[in-house]
Amino acid sequence: MTITPVPRVGIIVVAAGSGTRLAAGGPKAFVGIDGRSVLRHALDGVFAAPTAQVVVVAPDGREGDALSEALAASGDRRDLVSVVRGGTTRQASVAAGLDALWADVEIVLVHDAARSLTPPEVFERVIAAIDEGAPGAIPVLSVIDTIKRVAGDEIVAAVDRAELAAAQTPQGFRRDVLDAAYATATEDFTDDAAVVAEAGHAVAAVPGHPLAFKITTPADLDRARHLLGAQAAHAPVRLEREAPLPRVGVGTDVHAFGGEGSLWLAGLEWPGEAPLSGHSDGDAVAHAIVDALLSAAGLGDIGTHFGTDHPEYAGAHAEAFLGRTLGLLGEAGWRVGNVAVQVQANRPRFSARRAEAERVLSAALGGAPVSLSATTTDGLGFTGRGEGVSAFAMALVVPA
Repeated sequence: MTITPVPRVGIIVVAAGSGTRLAAGGPKAFVGIDGRSVLRHALDGVFAAPTAQVVVVAPDGREGDALSEALAASGDRRDLVSVVRGGTTRQASVAAGLDALWADVEIVLVHDAARSLTPPEVFERVIAAIDEGAPGAIPVLSVIDTIKRVAGDEIVAAVDRAELAAAQTPQGFRRDVLDAAYATATEDFTDDAAVVAEAGHAVAAVPGHPLAFKITTPADLDRARHLLGAQAAHAPVRLEREAPLPRVGVGTDVHAFGGEGSLWLAGLEWPGEAPLSGHSDGDAVAHAIVDALLSAAGLGDIGTHFGTDHPEYAGAHAEAFLGRTLGLLGEAGWRVGNVAVQVQANRPRFSARRAEAERVLSAALGGAPVSLSATTTDGLGFTGRGEGVSAFAMALVVPA
């Protein structure tokens, strides 16, 4: 296995905003531009830039979704990716990202996910300016419009636009400079350059890019969709392209008897059987399938997306787990080929309901075939003593 060298650059991708002005019904980072979200497009640009540790700052409760997007964009650099929960302000979110950076990182870039079409060369310019000695650098664009100073509905004076520029991201800084500035900041600023300037450091300007505009309103989103559509329409036809290969994953799960209510296993309720304990319904079969599918697609594990920090899955059944996993795979460009599961338990007896369980599990996975087998362990181990159930799954995923 190839281990990526520890990079000297860290990129904090701020994606924790609520997206109120976009009015898309959820956090801005997960709104679709085309077949991909705002965050995914931003991460595509990040991973096309120089190699860096990437920390995504996600909205509370959406850490698993952010990790899925980051892993899908990272290619062979999955070991450089992490996700942290954002704060109540942008400044608090950046501070959370700073805390997650490795000690080896010397240059920190802070990038707004909402500037999702920013080309890689902008990242390169910022890094180059810091390498040349600047404590910090930000990309800017010249202001084209005539600017007026107003008071209410009255124009007070003209403003010389020659001295003005529109700030963009990524904004980059020496690690020690940004850490110290954040440690001493006593008020909230609108961007990181202001935090660093308040701490007494000069910030250099480098050329920005028109594509690095911020998606804030529905009109901005329409603009991004139009630009991506135009790019796709004029993209050269590639006659040769290496197709991704199918991938296999393995999953396992174990639950002890002793929960409350009914036994749920393999997506079925088993009246009269002792229930299993767990954060959800304790369905070891469904959970092993989830782990196998996520493993095959390189999307983490069940704890990442459905752990105890996701209260919405407390008491949830197989349909909820498998349906969400199917969605995660689709977002990452995969579909389920087939799944095979073996259950080890003294009870319940699967023979009479095996076909029913396979139909239920298959339906939850969009019709992908699921095969189920069951065995005992001849009285050996915790399953043989009747203390619980274990399940082992293998899954095949193929390019969507």
